[in-house]
Amino acid sequence: MLYKTLGDSALKVSRIGLGMAALGRPGYITLGHGKDLFFNYTETRMEQQAHQLLDLAWASGIRYFDAARSYGKGEDFLGNWLLHHDRASGDAVVGSKWGYTYTANWQVEAENHEIKDHSLPVLQRQWKESVACLHQYPDLYQIHSATLESGVLANTSVLNELARMKSGGILIGLSLSGPNQAEVLRKAFRVVIDRQPLFDAVQATWNLLERSAGTALEEAHDRGMGVIVKEAVANGRLTERNAIPRFADRIDILRAEAQRLETSPDALAIAGVLAQPWADVVLSGAALPEQLRSNLQALSVKWDKQAEEILGAITQPASEYWDDRKNLAWN
Repeated sequence: MLYKTLGDSALKVSRIGLGMAALGRPGYITLGHGKDLFFNYTETRMEQQAHQLLDLAWASGIRYFDAARSYGKGEDFLGNWLLHHDRASGDAVVGSKWGYTYTANWQVEAENHEIKDHSLPVLQRQWKESVACLHQYPDLYQIHSATLESGVLANTSVLNELARMKSGGILIGLSLSGPNQAEVLRKAFRVVIDRQPLFDAVQATWNLLERSAGTALEEAHDRGMGVIVKEAVANGRLTERNAIPRFADRIDILRAEAQRLETSPDALAIAGVLAQPWADVVLSGAALPEQLRSNLQALSVKWDKQAEEILGAITQPASEYWDDRKNLAWN
C-alpha cells in the first residue's frame, strides 16, 4: 500500500481508503447493492459483512476509513470494529460527515432515505452522535454535501462552531456533490476565521466520467488542503456490472484499455484517479471482498498517456452525469 499525508496535515493516510456508504444501510444507489448484501438486511448480518471488509482492508494496508451520520449504521459498525481493534493500534485515520439524517428506518425503499439540514443544532447533535458511535473523536469532520443552496458556507454560527472544533485538534472538511462542485469549493477557499482558512480537506466526486472539478481540486491541493475522491467507479457505472444500454460504448472502451493494461475496469478507473497528482485518498466503495481486492489492483496499474487519451473519450458533461446519478435506483 502507498501512503502520504493528508494535505499539509500530519495525518498519514493510505492512497486507497474504504468508504462505509454501501456497508451501513440496506438501501443504496450502487448498481447491484442488494445482491452484494445477499438480500439479507439484518443488522447482525450486515455488521458481520462490514467487519469482514474492514478486516480485509486493514490486512491490505488501508488506513483511511470514511463514514457519515446518514450511512445508516455505518458509524456504529466502524466504531465497533475500531473498539475491538483498540482503534486499530492507533494508525487508523477516520473521517465522518454531518448534515444529513438517515430516515429510511432500515428499509430498502423509503420516501426519503436521508434529509439534509446544515443548521447549527444538527451539527451539535450529530457531532455528539459521531463521537458516541466511533468511541473517540473522528480525525476529520466534514460538512456532508455542502452546496450553495443550503447556505452552510455563509452560516456564521455553524462556521464558528466548526472553527471551535478545529481549535481542539480536529481537521475540518467538506464533501461536495452535483455539477457545481468547483464553484462551491472555491467559495470554501474564502472561508477564513481568525485569519486562518477553516477547511483542511475536501471530499469530491472525480472519475473518468465526471472530471469537472479537477482544476478546483488541484487548487485545493496547492493550498495545502487534503483531497479525498469519492465515487471513483461512479456507483458501479465504471465496472463490468454496468449493463445500461447507452453506456455500452463507454464500457467497451474502458474494458479494452483494462485488457491492454492487464487489469479490471474498476481497477483502471481507480488508477485514473490515483494518477492525478492532487489526489491524496481514493475511496473504495466495495461491499464484497472480491470487489475490494479488485479495487486494490489499481495500485499496480501502469497508467499511461494512451490510457489518458483514450479514456478521455468516455467523459460526460457534468450535468448529464449528475442527472444519471439522480436517476439511479435505491436497491
